[in-house]
Amino acid sequence: MPELNASSMADIAFLLLVFFLVTTVIDTEKGITVKLPPFEFEEPPYVPARNVLNVWINYDDELLVEGKPFKIERLREMAMRFILNPNEDPDLAISPKNAIISLQNDRSTSYNTYLSVYNELKAAYNELWDEAAQRQFGVRYEKLPRSKQAAIRNQFPLVISEGESVDYKVGIGF
Repeated sequence: MPELNASSMADIAFLLLVFFLVTTVIDTEKGITVKLPPFEFEEPPYVPARNVLNVWINYDDELLVEGKPFKIERLREMAMRFILNPNEDPDLAISPKNAIISLQNDRSTSYNTYLSVYNELKAAYNELWDEAAQRQFGVRYEKLPRSKQAAIRNQFPLVISEGESVDYKVGIGF
């Protein structure tokens, strides 16, 4: 009975495996690009409570702003009002340069909810930057040269402070 010599099949399979491993591009997620401040051993400076907007996401993916339930759809508007403080409300930030948004979430918070909240906070700053660019230079923020963008960001610095994730079910509760 005639036989087929298959001894070179293993070599061909190995070469194909190496070829596909070398030529395949592996997609990696980049995550959220955030510039972190330099690490310092100093005591953080005192910040008046009115300059901090506390935003929490609990284990049920519920959003709380200053301890009260809040809808994600209204978060952008609330953040902009807090930063600008157009009516000089004593409960809102003294000025846009002093405004800090503190974001804290539970360990059980879903990634989707966290991203939705973070995107709304970032969108508030983007909208403020765009309005300032339109008012001062007559063009959208993205179309400005870097030096003018820096001037706008200096007027409205992006300060979103993220606290360490906690387990609200065990310790602190809302």
